[in-house]
Amino acid sequence: MPLVALASADDPRAAPFRRLNDTAYRRQLEQNGPFGGGRVIVEGWKSLDAALDSRHRVDVVLVVDTRLDRLRDLLEARRGPEPTILVADQDTVDAVCGFPLHRGVVAAAARGRPQLVENVIGRSRALLAVEGVNDAENLGSLFRSAAALGVDGVLLDPTVCDPFSRRCVRVSMGHVLRTELARSPFPEVIDRLEGSGIRTFALTPDPGAVDIGEVEVGSDDRVAVVVGAEGAGLRSETLDRCGERVRIPLRSGIDSLN
Repeated sequence: MPLVALASADDPRAAPFRRLNDTAYRRQLEQNGPFGGGRVIVEGWKSLDAALDSRHRVDVVLVVDTRLDRLRDLLEARRGPEPTILVADQDTVDAVCGFPLHRGVVAAAARGRPQLVENVIGRSRALLAVEGVNDAENLGSLFRSAAALGVDGVLLDPTVCDPFSRRCVRVSMGHVLRTELARSPFPEVIDRLEGSGIRTFALTPDPGAVDIGEVEVGSDDRVAVVVGAEGAGLRSETLDRCGERVRIPLRSGIDSLN
């Protein structure tokens, strides 16, 4: 395992991890064109574990010296090129990142090439389709919930925020890195789903929508749950294209999960 001991936070080899809390700066650094390139910043052990099993190549890891043995254990079972390991004490790591890195590890990976919509649809039995969500932490929560509920693939419309931003990866606990996902214009993608024999369920707080607990789904059915932006929800054009409208019933006065 190639190890580099950092003598100071100014070491140029730690450049991928500088200014992690500067959103505008990170956005410019992490995204590098529509056809691949760019970086993914991965915080924490669970997210790193997911990244190492993903299509995104982890090439450098910054770790606090007291956590080095844990990193060795994590990498031991992996095959393929080993990332460069930068090791420093807690104060130096914190100085590099710009905030206290309590988890003790952060990594940088090369983004995998974008996936094709037809491949994501073709390989998935249960999908999540997301329109207009522009908060990275909310998007990360969606990916984490989707993974927990057995979703195979995720489709994002072009206005959804970057799924590989640092915050989205962290909140999703790395699940976004292992998920089949692609971007596609809405509402046209709904027609593609329906044309592929996939039942589309639009989530809406409309009291006329079917209670989600009453929806019957066969064991051979392929399904896609369609969700909209935090405030406005799904656009009317997208709602109209979906085959069925469903709602999660909530107590009065509680902001809608729909």
